[in-house]
Amino acid sequence: MTAVYNDLLFEISRPGRKGYSLPESSVEKTDLTGVIPEHLIREDAAELPELSELQVMRHYTGLSNKNFGIETGFYPLGSCTMKYNPKVNEDIARYSGFAQIHPFQPAQTAQGALELMYRLEENLKEVTGMDAISLQPAAGAQGEWAGLLIFKAYHEANGEGEQRRKILVPDSAHGTNPASAVVAGYDVVEIKSNEQGRVGIDALKAAVGPDTAGLMLTNPNTLGLFEVDIVEIAEIVHEAGGLLYYDGANANAILGKSTPGEMGFDVVHLNLHKSFSTPHGGGGPGSGPIGVKDYLKAFMPSPRIAKEGDTYKVTTDHPQSIGRVKGYFGNFGVNVRAYSYIRSMGADGLQQVSEDAVLHANYLKARLEPYYDTPYSSHCKHEFVLSGVRQKKLGVRTLDIAKRLLDYGFYAPTVYFPLIVEECLMIEPTETEAKEQLDAFADAMIEIAEDAENNPETVTGAPFTKAVKRLDEVTAARKPVVTYQRD
Repeated sequence: MTAVYNDLLFEISRPGRKGYSLPESSVEKTDLTGVIPEHLIREDAAELPELSELQVMRHYTGLSNKNFGIETGFYPLGSCTMKYNPKVNEDIARYSGFAQIHPFQPAQTAQGALELMYRLEENLKEVTGMDAISLQPAAGAQGEWAGLLIFKAYHEANGEGEQRRKILVPDSAHGTNPASAVVAGYDVVEIKSNEQGRVGIDALKAAVGPDTAGLMLTNPNTLGLFEVDIVEIAEIVHEAGGLLYYDGANANAILGKSTPGEMGFDVVHLNLHKSFSTPHGGGGPGSGPIGVKDYLKAFMPSPRIAKEGDTYKVTTDHPQSIGRVKGYFGNFGVNVRAYSYIRSMGADGLQQVSEDAVLHANYLKARLEPYYDTPYSSHCKHEFVLSGVRQKKLGVRTLDIAKRLLDYGFYAPTVYFPLIVEECLMIEPTETEAKEQLDAFADAMIEIAEDAENNPETVTGAPFTKAVKRLDEVTAARKPVVTYQRD
């Protein structure tokens, strides 16, 4: 029998039940005629569920317990850095001076907020090796788009806007890279990876030319491999007159060790909701600040934050700016969390983040290599890819492996991406997990590999312990049913 708190609120509603008790209002009812358009004035009371406070609490607590999050289990989602975020940063973001200000109040009444954002920009300049930062973009993909608009503004200012129409993107890139390029009005040229899983130098040289606007690259790349030829790559693109864009999704691997600026990149975005302690998942919130070199400062989003003596101000006189890409300075609460994280970690702490993330990834990779195919044998950075080709020959697909992991209490890794790896499993353990957790995950993966060989039906039939089995994921995504119709 299904527990009551699994039902919808409308289904457990009963007439007359209340979860509150308020005194009679002393305010006389107002005639809204002439104040609100007549067709917008409700004639009947809203049909809302009638419930006790306890019923509401049990309903939402039950839903919460069904959800999977980083606080409840291991989340090895490759390419997405789903790591635990210290709750002290949540507390600081809720300070009234940060949480209760308004973005359009006078600058003199919001000096603390402006100072925090100014300092965060300075910190991110050091982290990225860039000369200027804008906190406006609300997520990584919007940061990409804003960065590409800067590319366009730069080339137009040099009289080459119509000429440079192509953006080069590796075949292992995040899907947002080519998408952002198209949205920004560019044509996309795919660069094939070499046998080592890195950018092919010969392929790059053959692709660049007078029509090249730039190259979008993640380093380490989506396979978890560091682009060891990055200096030569930058020289090739720059000599052709193009610019380099750094996708910061994998910055967790290089904090305190290297910077995009040192590698030769011109524009960078960071995912503060991945590497710098903010909630991640469920659609937000996000933050994707962009950084640029000196020669691109004029094109950055406006308004900007400036410091004059001990006073912080908002400036808008930037005639070559690409304009505003997000209301005010992006998601301010996310910025507060990121600043708190950076200050609490310090330079040594940020460096340890990368050291531990890389150590954990290589440890897991070493444990799983005997049981799964590893397309690239070199040491990885913060994440790595396995291939389920060996298991596929036994009738077990990567999707089956992912579903079986759910029975062990783990969120599944990214599957079938990057596309250049057949039956791909992409795993990122992050720096926040303990060795015991890594071993538990490795043990589960090893058991699944052994079952694929000896008892494949225990994998192909999974999951067995969840409320629902395998859903029609395509239909659920394209034709979702999100309304409730009462009888």
